Amino acid sequence: MARAVAFPRSSPARIALAFAAVYLIWGSTYLTIRIAIETIPPMLMSATRFLIAGLILFAVTYRPGARHEHLTRRQWRDALIIGGCLLLGGNGIVSWGEQYVGSGYMALIVGSVPLWMALLAPAFGGRRVTALAGVGVAVGLAGVGLLVHPSGASMHWQSIAVLGSPLLWSIGSLYAQRAAMPRNALTATAMEMICGGLLMGIVGLAAGEAGRVHVASISGASWIAFAYLIAFGSLIGYTCYIWLLGHVSSTAVSTYAYVNPLVAVVLGAIVLGEAITPVTLGAGAMIIFAVALILSSRALQSR
Repeated sequence: MARAVAFPRSSPARIALAFAAVYLIWGSTYLTIRIAIETIPPMLMSATRFLIAGLILFAVTYRPGARHEHLTRRQWRDALIIGGCLLLGGNGIVSWGEQYVGSGYMALIVGSVPLWMALLAPAFGGRRVTALAGVGVAVGLAGVGLLVHPSGASMHWQSIAVLGSPLLWSIGSLYAQRAAMPRNALTATAMEMICGGLLMGIVGLAAGEAGRVHVASISGASWIAFAYLIAFGSLIGYTCYIWLLGHVSSTAVSTYAYVNPLVAVVLGAIVLGEAITPVTLGAGAMIIFAVALILSSRALQSR
């Protein structure tokens, strides 16, 4: 039997606030991304967002008087790989994809990350899929298939392409578990944001997005959404997430995977008027149920 992990004491109110931040802020980023890219090209918007947030975090962790950890070339290499998978592949595809699909749809697709992680974990030296997790994966993949290609509906290639987001996010997350990164989680996050932001900037420039940037034409709503993504989505959201990992179990923290899509779907319907069809509800329920099974399987394995 695994030993119980002793977490630092913290007030229930602080823990509740941190969970609320991760649930509501990260769940709302799909809506704010959709608003931001209305008048700002997606890749350059995301690149600027993560570069600013990464540099702020880096300045905080390397402020005068703080203990400085020497950063190696290998750590920067791994930060480049992780940032490429998580941010360019994961978040970048979300920003690009929301030009073509609804924010709620995108959130449900990203909510399938635990399915792909369960499938890919053995390739990275992780545990094999248990019977319970296997049922979850099967149900979840069926839900993803229903969401991407509902019966009788035409299939758009963009609806398929966005599946690259959870796939690459899962690869980056699994690689990060064995990567050579700094012990300070905020320093590691800052490095990944900077590297991922640079990669997104390169892709955005290569795609010709610079020619579509017209500062005078950026709407006030897009500016507000962009600022929200930096301050809340990147800085507050990630900080609360990292803080929670040090104060409660990872299984409890991972519940954001099936709360965020619910928040995103509701906000998309209320604010943007996105349709919630019976097929979307059914597919979403299948994905969320599948994620719950997989996370339950992990909790049982860790006992």
